[in-house]
Amino acid sequence: MPSSATGAATEAPRRRLGLLLALLAFAQLIISIDYNIVYVALPEIGEGLGFSAQTLQWVISAYAVAFGGFLLLGGRACDLWGPRRIFILGLSLYGVSSLLGGLATDPWVLVAARAVQGVGGAFLFPATLTLVSTKFAEGKERNRAFAIWGTAGGSGMILGSLLGGVLTEAFGWESVFYVNVPLAVLAILAALPLIAPDATGGSRRSFDLAGALTSTVGTTSVVFALVQGPESGWGSPLIVGALVLGAALLVSFVLIEKRSSDPLMPLRLFRNRNLSTGAGITFFYMATFGTLLYFLTVYFQGVHGYSALETGLAFLVPMVAIAIGAQTAGRLATKYGLRAIMIASLVVGLVGTVILGLTLATDSSYVALIPGMVVMGLGQGAGYTLMFGAATVGVDPMEQGIASGWASTTQQIGGAVGLAVLVAVANSGLEGLTGEALRSATTDGLRTAVFIAAAGIALTALVALGLDKPRKRTVAQGGEPTATTSEKPQAVQV
Repeated sequence: MPSSATGAATEAPRRRLGLLLALLAFAQLIISIDYNIVYVALPEIGEGLGFSAQTLQWVISAYAVAFGGFLLLGGRACDLWGPRRIFILGLSLYGVSSLLGGLATDPWVLVAARAVQGVGGAFLFPATLTLVSTKFAEGKERNRAFAIWGTAGGSGMILGSLLGGVLTEAFGWESVFYVNVPLAVLAILAALPLIAPDATGGSRRSFDLAGALTSTVGTTSVVFALVQGPESGWGSPLIVGALVLGAALLVSFVLIEKRSSDPLMPLRLFRNRNLSTGAGITFFYMATFGTLLYFLTVYFQGVHGYSALETGLAFLVPMVAIAIGAQTAGRLATKYGLRAIMIASLVVGLVGTVILGLTLATDSSYVALIPGMVVMGLGQGAGYTLMFGAATVGVDPMEQGIASGWASTTQQIGGAVGLAVLVAVANSGLEGLTGEALRSATTDGLRTAVFIAAAGIALTALVALGLDKPRKRTVAQGGEPTATTSEKPQAVQV
């Protein structure tokens, strides 16, 4: 009987952890779906609300600019007020802004709603990362948690395209916004019993208002310039002014943080080799892997004339590969260490990207693209799962929020930089072309962009070499390999 009671007592918190992980994966799925669900609905949105060709991009860009600009603030808010509060706040912003977006009858009302969605994501994303990093023990348990979380994130990016196509064709463009409302409400209702109330402790920490303002406005200004640059021209006064303002504010932010007694972003965290290297990995990962979905969408719709629904269905193959890669990476990282599997995932993704580039042609069949998409998806899913975990290893639990926010910020900036550069490459030489000549030139431009992305993935693998090497492994009872512990928290084994 005692052993039975003990087993039941152990099973209850384990089941609760499982439900918590399901909730965090669901929240990540919401973020990933929302990131891509709007893409396939853009033509209908532009026609329905009267966007011009120049302003339609802001349906996407408003989200990216706000998301990237507010991430550091969202990460620090998790540390100051607790991840549970910020998790619920982020979901609430998602739900309200999505409802307003679906009800919008004016272009700029929709753009404003998308910006608020981005702010919601900037709070929700680091809160979710913080909860994964603090609620699951480092090692096998956390690797498994990140594998499931990463599977939801990677699959959601593709599922968003599929769901966007289905909803747009069946119910109109408004439905891609309305769908977020019940999802956000469901997640909030689940969070209340599953996430323990935040314990903020007895001492009150300062908010660092100067650091929050300079980092948020500075990052937002830089991301705005990167997103709008290809459209307005990199030498235009608007873009130059935004870059100068952003750079000046970010320099001011660093100076403020050096002098602050309780900084928004403690600069000493950068002495953590994994955080610094992990931020580099997230930047280059999104600048390369993060752009490939866009180019495949252009290829399917612009070259082969796929409908929104057909494009979504075409992404089912890489979605399955991403899910398999994410799940496999978690298990392998437990056995061989994050560093080795992170590098291996990038190498696999590099091979797949090269294969995909070689098979892109105006007359290629979908079947011919499958090998490249599968191999690329395996590496992409594995890398997405591991890179955030690698960045936050050895960070104090009370600073997991800002560490997650920093890694997420470099992720968003990397995506903006990569897309701006590669879209410019892909679209060069298309002016004045129509018909078959346009299809051929579009394919050539997309192929060049994919090969440049492959070179960037190779660079990302070199950056990943900077992660801490695994420490000597010992065999615990039962034959499970474990890492020797270190006396210093910063030296936890990857």
